[in-house]
Amino acid sequence: MKAEKPADLAHEWWHPSRHADRRPALLARNRIQAGLRDWFSQRDFLEVDPSALQVSPGNETHLHAMTCEAIGNDGQGRRLYLHTSPEFAMKKLLAAGERRIFSFAHVWRNRERGARHSPEFTMLEWYRVAEDYTVLMEDTLAFLRLAAGGGVLRCRDAVCDPALAPERLSVADAFRRHAGIDLLASLQGPVPDRAALAAQAIASGVKVAADDVWSDIFSRVLSEKVEPHLGLGRVTFLDRYPAAEAALARVCADDPREAERFEVYACGVELANGFGELTNPAEQRRRFQAEMDEKARVYGERYPIDESFLAALELMPEAAGIALGFDRLGMLATGARRIDDVIWAPVG
Repeated sequence: MKAEKPADLAHEWWHPSRHADRRPALLARNRIQAGLRDWFSQRDFLEVDPSALQVSPGNETHLHAMTCEAIGNDGQGRRLYLHTSPEFAMKKLLAAGERRIFSFAHVWRNRERGARHSPEFTMLEWYRVAEDYTVLMEDTLAFLRLAAGGGVLRCRDAVCDPALAPERLSVADAFRRHAGIDLLASLQGPVPDRAALAAQAIASGVKVAADDVWSDIFSRVLSEKVEPHLGLGRVTFLDRYPAAEAALARVCADDPREAERFEVYACGVELANGFGELTNPAEQRRRFQAEMDEKARVYGERYPIDESFLAALELMPEAAGIALGFDRLGMLATGARRIDDVIWAPVG
């Protein structure tokens, strides 16, 4: 009988030679995390540690959760989910009376694996009660500068210097500048005008399928025409998302077509997603139901709504909150080519 050829294990993350290559980035990750904890402590933030198992993983159309069965003392099973974000639990803590909180939370998402995606990753999420959402931009810029340590952030050939004054532009301005599209023209009525956006997208060279809804076209223009230009040389804050793309954010006081939502880009990579938080439970329920209706249409499934979360919104004060992909920040700070290179023990 022919003996099996020994497997080449040198590529495994736990192999001593491979670990030696990864270790400097992992130590840098630890230094950044310690620095951020110190930053929060100096500003009277409280670190919290929400449970990962939740009755609902979140209610956004294109978020895909991991499910599990919890067996009770009576032997009966109950479906629970690994959270895609600690958001619901942290907002409940705001309702309970906390005012400044943060968490380094492990979160899980299906259908996400690649150079910049891991099915399990670390999300840094923090909230400020009674403060404007733009303060979160200042926080994030400080974090990027801390991570860079006086140097620059890198992703392959792209470079971003967080010490420079950041760029801030609305999504509508970005669509106009980088795709030649008047986004707000498709948002004149009570529902987004698919035909108006589709015509402009096609004219700009973006392919539009017959079954694409407005949101699909928006996302394709954003990824193909806009995102490659963001965060190059300096940090970009992409602000004022269409309200139709901000299920958990307040609408802007000066234009209800837009919402208090922004994303942070460095080196063309999306790092963080911030909001002026919606606290109206009736409106939040309506948005969740609409998102789950669309999820059922596209993917044939829906997630339950966390009734406890909606009840907590009745007590939750006005707040601003943001989630930052901590592993991605580590990637850019160390120049790592893959997210697994900055995770101590990557998913197998």
